[in-house]
Amino acid sequence: MVDIAILDGGLGQEIQKRSNSQAHPLWSVKVMFDKPDIVVKVHNDFIVSGARVICLNTYAATRTRMTRNGFGEKLEEAHKTAIKLAKQSKNLYSSKERPIQIAGCLPPLVASYVAEVSMDYNNSLNEYQELVSLQKNDVDLFLIETISNIDEARAGISAVKEVNKPVFISLTLKDDLSNELRSGESLNFAIDVLSNEFPDGIMLNCSSPEAILNAMPIMTKLEIPFGGYANGFKSIDKLTPGSTVDKLSARKNLSPEVYTDFAFQWIND
Repeated sequence: MVDIAILDGGLGQEIQKRSNSQAHPLWSVKVMFDKPDIVVKVHNDFIVSGARVICLNTYAATRTRMTRNGFGEKLEEAHKTAIKLAKQSKNLYSSKERPIQIAGCLPPLVASYVAEVSMDYNNSLNEYQELVSLQKNDVDLFLIETISNIDEARAGISAVKEVNKPVFISLTLKDDLSNELRSGESLNFAIDVLSNEFPDGIMLNCSSPEAILNAMPIMTKLEIPFGGYANGFKSIDKLTPGSTVDKLSARKNLSPEVYTDFAFQWIND
């Protein structure tokens, strides 16, 4: 029997979509400042749809990103607000029979998908430690996601290990079916290195469903939990550091039914 944990969906994209507001480099964090009720409604809808883990809406709330966009002084406020809103949803729906967990969010610190702009291990560790300190008392686990290179992944895991919380790392792959991280490092090598950091699970995300399916035989060799959650974008090539998510367009051939079929194939592999 396969033990499956269902995470929430594309939190930031859904919040931005429902806001009907102009896209901002801080994405759903800016929406959260302006229209916090949208965040709660999205959390609620994901839970009603079956999610048992909801992630803090802090994907763009890193020191580097907030400062770059003139919101550096609001870093702590962003995290406190995201925690408050996630707790509202958890308190509304969580029960002994169906517990809901909150995942702390540790994203790429500088930009998504672009490994070249990532900081080195030590600078990444310092910034992740700050984020962990803001979230540690209010989350059940940490999810380090959309990570494109090994050093940033190692830094995130190390920061969480300092506070003794469960930590799951999720890597983003090139969409060319090469089984390489967007840094060019091989998935096999990344798994070997990161396994020595003792995460509680390793996953793949923010890659095409086809790329995740192609890589899943590698993941099945792990002796710890593994999984995947894919992008629904045509391409991420137009997204550059500091740009806005309206540059991304959705695939028209990836209906919920097609995505579900991919998910079952990941499970069966």
